[in-house]
Amino acid sequence: MLFYPKGQMDLFSADKGQKRFETLDEVKYIADNCSRCSLRDNCTQVVFGNGNIDADLMFVGEGPGADEDRIGAPFVGKAGQLLNKILEAAEIKREEAYITNIVKCRPPGNRQPKEDEMKTCLWILAQEIKLVNPKIIVPLGSTALKGLLDPRGKITRVRGRWIKQKGYYFLPTFHPAALLRDKNKKLAVWKDFLKIKKAYYRYLDLKSQGVEV
Repeated sequence: MLFYPKGQMDLFSADKGQKRFETLDEVKYIADNCSRCSLRDNCTQVVFGNGNIDADLMFVGEGPGADEDRIGAPFVGKAGQLLNKILEAAEIKREEAYITNIVKCRPPGNRQPKEDEMKTCLWILAQEIKLVNPKIIVPLGSTALKGLLDPRGKITRVRGRWIKQKGYYFLPTFHPAALLRDKNKKLAVWKDFLKIKKAYYRYLDLKSQGVEV
């Protein structure tokens, strides 16, 4: 299990002092009108998460790219298309999952989000997780790992390892965009998705039997 160093980002306390929300639509409204960091000044629109609002499986990426910023939905560009192919090959329906990002506004030039930008947006992600309440969460890439689990974490070190925290099961893996840059990562990601598939369907089976996990 990974823990946050004292005084650094913590997803699970990121929403302390925030209003408690009852629906994702409420959170989306707040996100759409958020101007708490400078990212909103340079993007076209806020890109909120989408998918099954009762999903048992959630994927979390870094932030919107140019296509996502234009269309207003996460993972619709080349990386998203590759994710769709991986999910299809793993026999996981995208519409059954919930997909979102650490930050909801596109960083200029698709750069990595800065730590203060991530901190600003984490409370929104915390609300998404609480309201969707998935059992399995997949951080896609280094930024998602840092925002969700450990700000000093290295994706190359924890990729493919199950981490249980606060009742959720995390399995970090490389971001699909990394596979577009380095084909050598494809086999590792495929092995990770086979683990995800096995755990996901096992959980669905236990859930159907009324067994708590």
